[in-house]
Amino acid sequence: MIKLHDLEFEPYISEEEIITAIDKISDELNAEYAGQKPVFIGVLNGSFMFASEVIKRFNSDCEVSFVKMGSYDGIESTGNVKTLVGLNQELKGRQVVLLEDIVDTGNTLVEIDKILKSAEVASYKVATLFFKPEAYKKDVPVQIKGIDIPNKFIVGYGLDYDGLGRNLTQVYKRKEKTMTNLVLFGPPGAGKGTQASILKDKYELIHISTGDVFRYNIKNKTELGLSAKSFIDKGQLVPDEVTINMLNAEVEKNEGTNGFIFDGFPRTEAQAEALSAYLESKGTEVHAMIALEVEDEILVERLLERGKTSGRKDDADEAVIRNRIKVYYNETAILKNYYQKQNKYFGVDGVGSIGEITERLSKVIDELMK
Repeated sequence: MIKLHDLEFEPYISEEEIITAIDKISDELNAEYAGQKPVFIGVLNGSFMFASEVIKRFNSDCEVSFVKMGSYDGIESTGNVKTLVGLNQELKGRQVVLLEDIVDTGNTLVEIDKILKSAEVASYKVATLFFKPEAYKKDVPVQIKGIDIPNKFIVGYGLDYDGLGRNLTQVYKRKEKTMTNLVLFGPPGAGKGTQASILKDKYELIHISTGDVFRYNIKNKTELGLSAKSFIDKGQLVPDEVTINMLNAEVEKNEGTNGFIFDGFPRTEAQAEALSAYLESKGTEVHAMIALEVEDEILVERLLERGKTSGRKDDADEAVIRNRIKVYYNETAILKNYYQKQNKYFGVDGVGSIGEITERLSKVIDELMK
């Protein structure tokens, strides 16, 4: 076990396994480019160890460049122009081998693909030491792969965590915690917000409220926030893709936590499936949908009472309150059915003191965590 900054990592891929993979890749390259003089391009910062080992094993003549992706503000309206910093070879008509330490999202590959095509290379192949098939969804072919790995956070052999770990001669994966991920629902007036606040502290979970996430992204003018605002300003619904990407970003920011409470999401079966697919790519899942259940008349009474002090117009009009409750049930019915099929739906009595309701919710969560 090692610790880098604030995170712990455990051994995952041995040095022997890495060397075996490099030998295999080198054999393929020697067979493919025997008697030719390819240009090897190592993509920094991560590929320096892998690339040097491959190049040492290459039996024919070759040229070598180590490059980084760079950008500058272009004069034209396209704005951000990607470049390969450090490339000093003329590539037109050349055979190129791109050496990557790891291919996951493939964003860098897409940019380099454009650059190499514009340079009119004769051909190029991508050789990567580590490949994440679950994460890679791009169209750029990756022809030569050393080791396929799950979509885990790894360090070592060129890969780092905030600058540390590149020099390690074997690969470590982040020490995994058992996560508990909850979808929390409750009709207006059920006290869902109060219970979410208590549960996140009690179980050290991250509370992700769709409303809070939207407000943060719009206020801070993030790319996703600006995208969402463009739809809102037109009076249109924000597409699922934008909402899901916002929530995914929140999960990414809190990777390694004990789990999440999703509040206000998902709202549709499509969103539920997207959330399930994303969490699965992280090696986890939604463990339960927990819904606070309160009779309509009690909810109406609570909200009318709250409206006397809150100043909220939608808490002062009984017709508006009843419509809000009706909308909630219409939305929840779809998700209730979705999670019931997976034996993940739990209805909890939402009538009583705050402490009593917390105790009921805790019994469900404690059972899930066994």
